[in-house]
Amino acid sequence: MKKLFILSLFMLTLACQQKNNIQKNVIVTDKHTFSKPNLAVVKHLDLDINVNFETQSISGKASWQIDNVSKGKEIIFDENTLTITKITLGDEEKETQFKLGKEVELHGRPLHITIEPNTTKVNIYYHTNKGAVALQWLTPQQTADKNKPFLFSQGESIWSRTWIPCQDSPGIRFTYNAKVTVPKDLMAVMSAVNPQQKNDTGIYIFKQDKAIPSYLMAIAVGDIEFKSIDNRTGVYAEPSVLKKAAWEFAELGKMVAAAEKLYGPYRWGRYDVLVLPPSFPYGGMENPNLTFLTPGVIAGDRSLTSLLAHELGHSWSGNLVTNATWDDIWLNEGFTTYVEHRIGEAIFGKKEAEMQDVLTRKVLDDSMLEFGITNPDTRLKVDLAGRNPDDGISEIPYEKGYNFLKVIEQAVGREKFDIFIRNYFDAHAFKSITTEDFIAYFNENLIKNDKVLADKIKAEDWIYKPGIPTNIVPSVSEDFNAIDVIQKSWRKTGVKGLSQKIKSTTEKQHFIDYLPEDITPKEMADIDAEFNFTKDGNFVIKRQWFVPAMRSQYTIAYPTIEQFMIATSRTGSLMTLYKQMVKTSEGKIWAKKIFEKAKSGYHATTIQSVESLLK
Repeated sequence: MKKLFILSLFMLTLACQQKNNIQKNVIVTDKHTFSKPNLAVVKHLDLDINVNFETQSISGKASWQIDNVSKGKEIIFDENTLTITKITLGDEEKETQFKLGKEVELHGRPLHITIEPNTTKVNIYYHTNKGAVALQWLTPQQTADKNKPFLFSQGESIWSRTWIPCQDSPGIRFTYNAKVTVPKDLMAVMSAVNPQQKNDTGIYIFKQDKAIPSYLMAIAVGDIEFKSIDNRTGVYAEPSVLKKAAWEFAELGKMVAAAEKLYGPYRWGRYDVLVLPPSFPYGGMENPNLTFLTPGVIAGDRSLTSLLAHELGHSWSGNLVTNATWDDIWLNEGFTTYVEHRIGEAIFGKKEAEMQDVLTRKVLDDSMLEFGITNPDTRLKVDLAGRNPDDGISEIPYEKGYNFLKVIEQAVGREKFDIFIRNYFDAHAFKSITTEDFIAYFNENLIKNDKVLADKIKAEDWIYKPGIPTNIVPSVSEDFNAIDVIQKSWRKTGVKGLSQKIKSTTEKQHFIDYLPEDITPKEMADIDAEFNFTKDGNFVIKRQWFVPAMRSQYTIAYPTIEQFMIATSRTGSLMTLYKQMVKTSEGKIWAKKIFEKAKSGYHATTIQSVESLLK
């Protein structure tokens, strides 16, 4: 009885702590930062930097306003490959002592700074070095226009510390102002309120008055121009890309309005997008105010703009309400994938949403097959201790998280669930929370001690157990069912005329995904003659088509495959193709040859992923 009483008391205390964490936004332990924010934590950054393309470095001063919570004599920052030249305290710039701790692979080193009990400002003078993973410096030849150099950053997960000394944890939020000096023929933009045209000084001023975590610090510098779509949305791109991009994203304003109707006001002011050169490693990155996008989304027919719905969704789930640690990444990506599907349904209709559901389920099933259903990394709440937190960025948090939320929606009804999500975003706005914070809020505001409902949803199974729970909602599309019928007969009837029945990118993707395992090169050639996938397919179609092309040894497509893999640095898409290649000894040799040709244009995180696979 005594043990039971103590356990009950402990659980009650834990519940209270969880509730307080939500109310006060208490910072939780993050295994991927050296900082100790419970002792001293940053609140605001004033950044004054110079971008030098000749030395490929950023140099300047990061002035941090801090809260010395413990009134102690030290504050700890994260840094990785930076050179720290001097540190001062306060507006009077009193020089202070600092030391760098032991280096940890991928994580860099702790920067220990001596402060005083009443210190409120720390000024760090520094410059970046060529090992900065977050920064991609491009020569003119690596850009679309091939006229001027380009720079962009990518901070997620723990790479912001390679270009700014910071407390690099998603659980620590701060506002920032920045003064950025760049060559006069280039323009700078950031994850903040941005200029809409170049000036003649090369000096740009930025303000982000919403508290964000460090991984959302972002910068890009290049020959960039702007074109508005409506009064709060627009596109940045290189001059030769701008007109095409603006046409492609013409429905951006409608997407923002659709998202607001579902989940409440857009709180960041403007929502613009920046189309980057091909070496950008992701489809998109949800930097506040300015989503960074791969040029692969420009298909010429608006067929791939659903990617925008995902990045826009992050303005609520991820940027507004953020995972407190990288173990909780499903809170960012699962919720955003759900929001993406809901925005997509509102814009593109129910039939398209049903097809996307089926595609999503296939991605989840394929991921489970690759990981193994007992693999602990197939849980929503993962344990990334001692690992690169980028390891948590698989399809699992996206697709399993989405399907978990679908289960809740089905159990309580869409109308009730929409109200819950909107209230959830409001209650945690501009806060970082853990999975346990979510569970506490979920139980208090949706379950409400209803054991039947709790048993129906099985939240604990979804979050803390590997594999796919049995109560997953089936995904069905009548349009795809019709394509499945075609799949069973085309070998007998031939493929002529199929392109008139299978038209959209989504339909083509499903058709390609379920081509027979034993398809022959002759059959691939017949399909290619009908659809022209190798030559004229958009980015997604080519990525899907090249897998059976390699599997069947459809060698006619090989030169195009090689060109495709050299021309992009989109990590997930490349890994799909490299994984197919290494299944055979000949393919692995080919993969290594392509990698050697391509890696100078790949992003550092892409290189890490491919090198790990090829080894």
